[in-house]
Amino acid sequence: MKATLLRKFAFGLTLAAFSAQAQNPVSITVSSSAQGPVISKYIYSHFAEHLGHSIYGGFYVGDTSKIPNTNGIRNDVVAALRKMKIPSLRWPGGCFADTYHWRDGVGPKDKRPAIVNRWWGGVTEDNSFGTHDFLNMCELLGADPYVAGNVGSGTVQELADWVQYATSDSKNPMSDLRKANGRDKPWGVRFWGVGNEAWGCGGNMTAEYYANEFRKYSTFMANSDGEGKIFRIASGANSGDYNWTETLMKNIPHNLIEGIALHHYAVIDWNNKSSASEFSEKQYFQSMRQALLMDSLVTKHARIMDKYDPKKRIALVVDEWGGWYDVEKGTNPGFLFQQNTMRDALIAGTTLNIFNNHADRVRMANLAQCINVLQSVILTDQQKMILTPTYHVMEMYNVHQDATLLPLTINNDTSYGMGNEKLPAVSASASKDKSGVVHITLTNIDPAHQQKIALNLSGLNLKNVSGRILTSAKVQDHNTFTEPEKVKPVAFKGASLKGSNLDVNLPPVSVVVLTLN
Repeated sequence: MKATLLRKFAFGLTLAAFSAQAQNPVSITVSSSAQGPVISKYIYSHFAEHLGHSIYGGFYVGDTSKIPNTNGIRNDVVAALRKMKIPSLRWPGGCFADTYHWRDGVGPKDKRPAIVNRWWGGVTEDNSFGTHDFLNMCELLGADPYVAGNVGSGTVQELADWVQYATSDSKNPMSDLRKANGRDKPWGVRFWGVGNEAWGCGGNMTAEYYANEFRKYSTFMANSDGEGKIFRIASGANSGDYNWTETLMKNIPHNLIEGIALHHYAVIDWNNKSSASEFSEKQYFQSMRQALLMDSLVTKHARIMDKYDPKKRIALVVDEWGGWYDVEKGTNPGFLFQQNTMRDALIAGTTLNIFNNHADRVRMANLAQCINVLQSVILTDQQKMILTPTYHVMEMYNVHQDATLLPLTINNDTSYGMGNEKLPAVSASASKDKSGVVHITLTNIDPAHQQKIALNLSGLNLKNVSGRILTSAKVQDHNTFTEPEKVKPVAFKGASLKGSNLDVNLPPVSVVVLTLN
């Protein structure tokens, strides 16, 4: 009882009050000989749905806005996402994708029909942001578009026409229509989702039924020019639905599919998700438990895929992940606007470490969502824009993009416990980039103890170490429009390299990126 009271008192106080380190050090051995896979840059991708203020007011303000913009796209958003090195952006949904008919969003804006966004708040969607706006925006961002097609309420012909509209340079009705709408050359869109959450808002289908639908849609989606082979992604499982993955892998010919999706959110309780910024230690622990479940999910789904695809040709695409909480008080419940705290930074850091370490199968992942929705990297309010703790983690971790994974083993004797439950306090991943520089990313989810880390780097011949850290006094800390830089990265001085041994003192609730050469 006394220990419980002390923990409740401790949670939320400053990190300086917890300088005592955990009893057992964490030993990590980084392999210098094992040849790991390349960590695909697309693991660091994002998601933008027609939901709340994600598109309108987030990315897009219109070309008559006083907010500085390029063809209606906010310049400050573009600059921030380019610095973060956003590799790909998924659009237009989400659930919205299976009610979206792409022809409503092309041609003169004043002639586009309006619809009701039945999934998200029942608001009017005027279709002023459509295919050209999204694909041109991706060019501004330097990001590859990932277009989610409508299977739930669309047709095979509709999706096949969309592929041709965006990718074909030959003489045909769709390329002629694109040219008439002001775009001469195609965008060369590679990534295409064949529906979204077919088990739920995408049609409430069975796995067997959807597998047959996918076969049909995929057959007609090839680029007729034969150039730039498209990457077709099946609507995959909800968290631990392993039968869904098994059914798709067994029933879809492998020449028709390049990727299969997986969705998992760090949700405490779908009926009581709790506040994004005012939460107890118990709720924090539960969130981290759900986030760390991603490792088991990826492992088990990958094992099923290995049975049918031992050469790992088909990618596992985790195209929706992140923390999901109650919306902020006074906001539209259908807009899914939530604050973003150090808890979210730790969810991001641990999850990205998991994806990196499974880079042999996970080759794309899309954080949900990019702006003003769920675990955003950017929040906007009229002309104001702030970067969230999650943004900073994604920006810090971009050193792993297209680097070679250095497999590591963790002897994680130190755990973060509550009651009879324990979670690993430390997560890590490592890579070597094309210039030979090694990067190691570390997280400590324990809110009360620093962790002493002993890394063995034998065979890597490293001489210098530097680093950056993201941490704050409380797990609930976050940036606001009045205090936009309360949580931001700073130089990290807690690492010491002696020969092949690297000692790190990792503060409570922290994310660290180390650079070694």
